[in-house]
Amino acid sequence: MGEVFLLSDIDLPVRGRTYVEPEGPHVAVARGRDLQNGLAHLAARPDCTGLCLLGAPDPPADLSALAGRRLLVADGDPPRVRDFVAAAWKADAEAEWIHSARAPVDRIAEWCLPVAGVVLAAGSSRRMGSQKLLLKVAGKSLVLHAVESAAEGGCHAVWAVYADAAVAAELEGRATCLFNPDAETGMASSLRVGLESLPAWVAGAVVLLGDQPMVGARTVSILLRAWRREGAKPAVAASYRGAWRPPVLLDRSLWPELLRLEGDAGARQVLDQRPDLIDTVPARGRADDIDTPEDYARILRLPRRDQR
Repeated sequence: MGEVFLLSDIDLPVRGRTYVEPEGPHVAVARGRDLQNGLAHLAARPDCTGLCLLGAPDPPADLSALAGRRLLVADGDPPRVRDFVAAAWKADAEAEWIHSARAPVDRIAEWCLPVAGVVLAAGSSRRMGSQKLLLKVAGKSLVLHAVESAAEGGCHAVWAVYADAAVAAELEGRATCLFNPDAETGMASSLRVGLESLPAWVAGAVVLLGDQPMVGARTVSILLRAWRREGAKPAVAASYRGAWRPPVLLDRSLWPELLRLEGDAGARQVLDQRPDLIDTVPARGRADDIDTPEDYARILRLPRRDQR
């Protein structure tokens, strides 16, 4: 998933946009007056997962093609858009709306290209001597900082890969927790568990480390905006003093290669060898991770500067 099929003459500068019918999973965008074309496309293409309408037409009698699909409707007339969305709900669509005569591009891009957060939290904490992810910074555990940064930064949902049951207990109700039975083999196994578990509607994944409490929501949101723009590369990472560090956003097109990785380097094994695949964006704050008691003591002396 990742292509955005424009059924109408719309200038929408988002990654993966095409006016030619895609071969694989995609979403479609159309003007409200072209609703019938959109419904016909949905009926013919089971792999079209959603329809975005710019303008709310009068709902026709038959909206059955929307059943089980995502729908976004943008219109400046609140009663009209509510009526259309109510009809879509009756047809069993997962519908939402925007009250705006000119829907913001960022909001449409967010809907077209949903992103999941994947927090890698299955490390052994050998050098710390105890479970480091439960250590507190500013009153919250390290791993909770990572999950909240992903959620508040714009990820549609968050998955956390763990090995220690105490980490899963810490995140209960805050993330979908995934057990990694092979955590001792290195980071690549946790990345694999995370990516393999993501639902089909996810177009990309922001991979965060569970021990970087200075990485906040602002950095995640910057990555999302950079990756969704037209012409962006399939991976976008945060850059600190000229070098990229996690978090990194990985387009679904990269996942098959990443799923074959082994060892402790994760996505870096691919991206450092293929600079043509990755964009970097300057990030505020610090990317310090915590491995030792000395690291933890240093982090406690630093102000958090990347909240929003």
